[in-house]
Amino acid sequence: MAQNSSRRSSKLNPLKDSNKFIIIGENIHTTRVVKRNGKRSSTLNNGTEVVSFLNKEGNQDYLPVTDSHKKKQSYQQGHIKHMMLAIENGMSGSEEAVRFLQSEILAQELQGVHYLDLNIDEISYKQSTQIAAMEWLVDLYQTLASTPPSIDSSSMDIIQAGLSKYNGALGRPLINSAALERIETLDLVREHKAQIVVTAAGREGMPSNTAERLQNARAMIEEAIKRNIELSDIFVDLLVFPISVNKSFGTDYLNAVAGLRREFGQEIHIIGGLSNVSFGLPKRKLINTVFTKLAIQNGADGGIIDPVQTSIEEIVALDLNDSNASITTDMLMGRDEFCMEYLKAFRANKL
Repeated sequence: MAQNSSRRSSKLNPLKDSNKFIIIGENIHTTRVVKRNGKRSSTLNNGTEVVSFLNKEGNQDYLPVTDSHKKKQSYQQGHIKHMMLAIENGMSGSEEAVRFLQSEILAQELQGVHYLDLNIDEISYKQSTQIAAMEWLVDLYQTLASTPPSIDSSSMDIIQAGLSKYNGALGRPLINSAALERIETLDLVREHKAQIVVTAAGREGMPSNTAERLQNARAMIEEAIKRNIELSDIFVDLLVFPISVNKSFGTDYLNAVAGLRREFGQEIHIIGGLSNVSFGLPKRKLINTVFTKLAIQNGADGGIIDPVQTSIEEIVALDLNDSNASITTDMLMGRDEFCMEYLKAFRANKL
């Protein structure tokens, strides 16, 4: 405990400019979807269904939707898991898939990301397939990217597989993530000269309030310190849940951010999957922008976000007294039961 006591009781220090916000790009992730009838999907003259993208040269290019992908439940429900499709096709030798992944990497890097999160967990229920996919993706990634990877999985074995393939040339990797139910993931930090995301999840499940977030995060930080992991190498994910489910989910996270920053000072990093807060609601970009601003004000210095959709420059400059931001803030701060006022404003075209 003595190692971190001198760093505690520090004042909050909200970011003053966008350069201090650590961006972990979230888009190289097999859960991501595009709508079959959306902007990015189309059918060519020969009848081939494709996901459209601009390749590295800036030319229109296409990722074909395979027959096997059309059998997936997500496709039947009107969505294409384009990142899953690209990795599956790429592993089978598709050049279009490699160009697609290169395009997605470059789009995020152009927005100034510090890490790119790589997650393949949904590609299969078989761990052998998951491990093969992570190894393939890391191998490819380090030939295309200029940004260190964040190796992301709920399985330590998959994380280990990704880290073992990474050659370190792009900089120190980030491990996403360690939790009380898998503390042993912390042991990978020194082995791979990595930094680590620790989550506020408990041994029995997700936290239900601010106090549980802080209790779980504190326990993880102490475990990391026991392993001689520096506070500056720790990224604490205090877990963001959809505001549409419970009006307290916004303040549960924000209050935990403020509490952790006061306790552990400025050296530790506080992040979260900030776009989770808007799930199930319209105008998600507006919600994500306002919530990220509130998180920064409370002491967050980074986030797992879509840097293409969420501009940190806009967030830092955002006036929360703006009418759109004010309505959204009320919802995120738990002052709008069932999000009714926000939805009323949306239906009246006031957002």
